[in-house]
Amino acid sequence: MAYETIDFKVETGVARLTLNRPDRLNSFTVQMHEEVADALGKLGDARCLILTGAGRGFCAGQDLNDRAVAPGQAVDLGESVEKRYNPLIRRLTGLPMPVIARVNGVAAGAGANIALACDIVIAAKSAKFIQSFAAIGLIPDSGGTWVLPRLVGQARALGLALTGEPLEAERAAEWGLIWKAVEDDQLDAEVDGLAAHFAAGPTKGLARIKQMIRESWGQSLDAELDRQRDAMRELGFSDDYREGVNAFVEKRKPSFTGR
Repeated sequence: MAYETIDFKVETGVARLTLNRPDRLNSFTVQMHEEVADALGKLGDARCLILTGAGRGFCAGQDLNDRAVAPGQAVDLGESVEKRYNPLIRRLTGLPMPVIARVNGVAAGAGANIALACDIVIAAKSAKFIQSFAAIGLIPDSGGTWVLPRLVGQARALGLALTGEPLEAERAAEWGLIWKAVEDDQLDAEVDGLAAHFAAGPTKGLARIKQMIRESWGQSLDAELDRQRDAMRELGFSDDYREGVNAFVEKRKPSFTGR
């Protein structure tokens, strides 16, 4: 597939997927959904994924012009969510590698929640997160109603969702909504450095950390202890575990293969 709405490349173990409709703040169309889905199927031997946006914004969510509705005309938004947004969120959260959201500007509506579906969110201090759904009579989709109260609590989740008030990146980090807010001119260095770290890391172990933490919200402590036992048993037989222990004993930098 020739991409027109995204840029995608894989280099030295790091995949970078850039939403590339800067004139529309990288808002989603059906074509962009199809291209993103295609790119996520071509990660190959990548061991980390960076998701970002071109220009001055990360993503403004759905391009309303792509599903324009005449006044008074009904539209099945559930179909759009089921066919496009839900599969994207499930794909990002289920990838067996760390996914970094590089939030370079506004992340609004579904764009905000797509960023929050990533494992690590690093934002420029000038960036803002906006749950803009209420302004057009909708609810925070793309996982929003599920993830917001779990990250920031019910009171803040309701405030963000009901008012649509923009949340600055620094406050988002203070609230625990994202991992880190950095100076705008440090964003690339911060993201690229972390991506390189993950790409050279013990991929199987990192994938299991991601899976375990994401699934833990639905587990009892007793069940989670059993899951930890099983994961430790599995990882204890991995090449990366043996390499990590040997490197520690030999006081050298480990050379992980991701196996």
